[in-house]
Amino acid sequence: MTGYILISNDDGVDAPGLLALKHGLEKIGEVRVIAPDRNWSAAGHAKTLHRPLRVRPTSLADGSDAYKCDGAPSDCVAVALLGFFSERPALVVSGINPNANVGSDITYSGTVAAAMEAAIDGVPAIAVSLDVDEQARHFATAGEYAARLAQRVLENGLPPDTLLNVNVPDAALSEIRGVAITRCGKRIYYDQLITRQDPFGHPYYWIGGERPGGDKELHGTDIWALANHYVSITPVHVDMTNHALIAELESWASQLQAR
Repeated sequence: MTGYILISNDDGVDAPGLLALKHGLEKIGEVRVIAPDRNWSAAGHAKTLHRPLRVRPTSLADGSDAYKCDGAPSDCVAVALLGFFSERPALVVSGINPNANVGSDITYSGTVAAAMEAAIDGVPAIAVSLDVDEQARHFATAGEYAARLAQRVLENGLPPDTLLNVNVPDAALSEIRGVAITRCGKRIYYDQLITRQDPFGHPYYWIGGERPGGDKELHGTDIWALANHYVSITPVHVDMTNHALIAELESWASQLQAR
């Protein structure tokens, strides 16, 4: 391959999923790491514009070199694309997130946001997540599938403004039934607003609740794939336009004109 693979995440540079991803991708090429210096889970596609970003060298648990950034996941990718390294990456891979990112999770996910930052700038990108119930056990499985898919992307490329959102069952390689090319399913959230008081009597709030669910019976979705022990690969396009609605809205246009 020509160029290097940049990896990042939203769980922080010390997260075990990042190291597992690095070990998987090193089988196919040079890997460089810029990841947040702390956890940015559910940060979405944040971008830091009103303060300087600090990028410092660090070491991963295996002793290898990496960089940590005090910005969001998308900042980590942006600094690499904008010149932190002398050349741009051939591919950006984000993860491995220790929870699935399916359905509308992709609007919240810092893991997906890091990949989207690359796609917006014209670099092929993959986001990788592991569908964990309690304690993640099989990061290596996700790392292996990430490497297989990355090899294909490096050989064949991706369409413009597109990333691949990958979700892997938390299972041994021998227990994976196969790979499913999927669409986004319907995520169901059980969020609750939890109100408490600080020692001074002032209220504060947590957004809590049970783990999100989803329709596992809807064949062909990312949620269905995980429920049936398939690796889910969903092509995600940056263009979020509802093209099917344009014609109907055009019929409203004259009625909306100022008079």
